[in-house]
Formats: sequence, structure tokens, C-alpha cells
Amino acid sequence: MLESLSGLLRSELNLARAEVDRNLRRAGMAVGLLVAAVILFLTALNVLAAALVSGLAELGLDAAWASLIVGVVFALVGWAHMHKGLGDLKLPSLAPSRTTENVKRDAQAVKGA
Repeated sequence: MLESLSGLLRSELNLARAEVDRNLRRAGMAVGLLVAAVILFLTALNVLAAALVSGLAELGLDAAWASLIVGVVFALVGWAHMHKGLGDLKLPSLAPSRTTENVKRDAQAVKGA
């Protein structure tokens, strides 16, 4: 009985390691998305500033509207990256949930035996 309990504990520990490793890789991707969002927001700010300068300088809306449209598109893409990245970094998505459920189930089985 002690050997099987030891083996069970070892397998649960291996599962927890694998799950935490996978979740940390996902968190790394989320950080990458946040970096991309920051870069896109800065680019959007530059484009929007160029649109404002161009609009004020020329008052001919062709170039300014084009710059404005590009700036808004970049801002929306940046927002989407930021939203996804922040969502992926929430603590519950990083916790080893499968392992927790397995340990609870195993504890109930040991109590019943």
C-alpha cells in the first residue's frame, strides 16, 4: 500500500510539473503579446500624431484621413493583443488545476480505503 501511495504521489508531482511548465510557457506567450501591444500602441500614437499634423497643416483630408484610418487600425490591433495577453496572465489560468483535482480525488479515495 505504501509503495502504491508513493508511486501515486510521484505521478501527481510529475503531472504538476508538466502542467506548471505548460502554463508558464503560455504566460511567456502572454508577455510577448503584451510587448507587441505596447509596440503597436506606440506606433499608433505616432501615426495618429502624423495624421493630426498633416490635417492641421494641409486641411486637405486625403492624407490625414488615410493616416487616421491606419492609426485607428493599429490601435485596435494593439488593444486586441493587450486584452488577450492580460487575460492569459490571470492567476487561475496559471494554476495546475488538473493536478489539484487529481489530488482531491486521490485524497477522497485514500479516506475511503
